[in-house]
Amino acid sequence: MNKHRKKDRMKSKIVEGLALPKDLMLGESSLQVFGNSEIYIENYLGIMEYNSECIRIKIKEGSVEIEGNRLCICYYSCEEMKISGCLHKISYCS
Repeated sequence: MNKHRKKDRMKSKIVEGLALPKDLMLGESSLQVFGNSEIYIENYLGIMEYNSECIRIKIKEGSVEIEGNRLCICYYSCEEMKISGCLHKISYCS
């Protein structure tokens, strides 16, 4: 196991032991889905693809792909974004 992976595992054990929020402490992404019409994403790294049928977002762990109809990024900042439309599928890719 490499040094970086050992460090991440140790951080994860400490965070779990102290009951701290993983997304904030480890920089992991957080997704909140509301029905099939809205999704909030926190701690993302960038927008990889954006059209009305597919939005791909770069996250620390790889990427998230949202497929649907009439997809739109309603707003985004350095830390979070809101996507709306008719959501059909959410996929994680590493």
